[in-house]
Amino acid sequence: MRRVCLRVSFTVLFCVMFQILVLWVGYLYQGHGVLAAGQRVLSLLQYLLMPTLSFPVISMDTGGLLSLQQVLWDAGSCCPLLATAILGTVLTGSGILYCLKTVVRQFSTEARRQSMSRQPSFTYFEWPEETTDEIPDPEFKDLDLEDIEGQVFYQPEEQEQVENQVQVQTLEGSTDLVSESVDQSTLAVKPVGLQERRGSNVSLTLDMCTPGSEDADGVLLSPREQSAREYLQTASNLLTSQKLHERAMDSFTLQREFLEIPMNFVDPNEFDIPGFGLKNRYKTILPNPHSRVCLTIKSSEDPLSSYINANYIRGYGGEEKVYIATQGPIVNTVSDFWTMIWQERSTIVVMITNLEEKNEKCTVYWPEYQANYQGIEVIVNNVLHADDYSLRNITLKDGFEERHLKHYWYTSWPDQKTPDNARPLLQLVQEVEEARMQAKKDNSGPVIVHCSAGIGRTGCFIATSICYRELKYAGMVDVLRTTCQLRIDRGGMIQTCEQYQFVHHALSLCERQLSQQAEE
Repeated sequence: MRRVCLRVSFTVLFCVMFQILVLWVGYLYQGHGVLAAGQRVLSLLQYLLMPTLSFPVISMDTGGLLSLQQVLWDAGSCCPLLATAILGTVLTGSGILYCLKTVVRQFSTEARRQSMSRQPSFTYFEWPEETTDEIPDPEFKDLDLEDIEGQVFYQPEEQEQVENQVQVQTLEGSTDLVSESVDQSTLAVKPVGLQERRGSNVSLTLDMCTPGSEDADGVLLSPREQSAREYLQTASNLLTSQKLHERAMDSFTLQREFLEIPMNFVDPNEFDIPGFGLKNRYKTILPNPHSRVCLTIKSSEDPLSSYINANYIRGYGGEEKVYIATQGPIVNTVSDFWTMIWQERSTIVVMITNLEEKNEKCTVYWPEYQANYQGIEVIVNNVLHADDYSLRNITLKDGFEERHLKHYWYTSWPDQKTPDNARPLLQLVQEVEEARMQAKKDNSGPVIVHCSAGIGRTGCFIATSICYRELKYAGMVDVLRTTCQLRIDRGGMIQTCEQYQFVHHALSLCERQLSQQAEE
């Protein structure tokens, strides 16, 4: 309303000033001088404001005294006055109509915002019924997001608004409201406990008077902690092929579903390892303690030597330690990374990041030809280049033991965004899955997947891989259940709402490919 009043005031002021200007020009056109025309305009204004009074006016032409009525109400002065009145009425009416139109637009926009959340930055398109070699893929616009080292920003504004409106009821019954006006550009992941973990509408009101329960480790959980844990353990939405295609096109439902999933980030206080922050690329992205990878072949005297920012991730059907999600190595963790590969007997590494994207995302942890990392000899045999990724065949040696490693480097996925085309990702998922099944016969270890922080693109790749197997063997898929499983193992997996939608889009395309292969 304040904005509307200001617009009406400016409109009226503009109309009045315009009428004065038209009168002054009219008197000039009649042959009066500049000062005489101005004097007549002022006299007219005085008469309009106080019509019952009559003041003598000194004529600038003759020097004699004239009554105000004699000056104003002649035929020459009535015409511009009438024209000005008509013009002023038109302008005033236009201003009022413009203000009313603005009010109606604001009310309709507000109502629309209340009925549906913000749409994603890309649009899904239906695939044609008859598949061809060239199937149009959706165009994904870039998000206006930044990833500043040490801070990870999230795209869904509703996610921030929900948490900024959390009402905390104290023992005295008072309520503290977090400020609603928050600068989205300064929001970063805050390392907090489970009761404050971000990204969920579950149990928004935290009742401090209600006693919590204990988890398996005997740790007392608050009501919100318990609610978040129960959601991650029980949430499910099994989708048939048809429902999967429909859900991939329903951005509003996917956004709402994504915002319900607790992020399950980790409180740094849960780690009793001095100096462990030196081994983290981002101080806010930490491995969940119950599933983190420990380097057991390191020195037992130094607890920091066993620390690496990595988690074991369950696979399809809850199979243990199918994947390892980790951050992109930094300079002082390159040796730890190769130690983990050797310790876990991994034969596949998937890297989904460029080395630099505005700032450093990952250091070069492999040699050009050959190098030694704390007793592990790494030899790059050859490099095969595809359109969207490259494959390095690497030989690892430790003493007399020799192993082989495939290193996939996917470079077409921008940070905190989604690829323009889902086909290369699906091709990589299928190739990695085939290589994993082949290596499984030789008792190989988990597939190691990393991006920069090890939660966004890493989460999308692992979720797509798990759901790909589910589609292939069960004919249905549960993306919500898979996402919750990933976040139990490592907090924040699938980092943004757009990435969550992209996983559905990729799986929808994957289902069509599987159906086409079955028909052939």
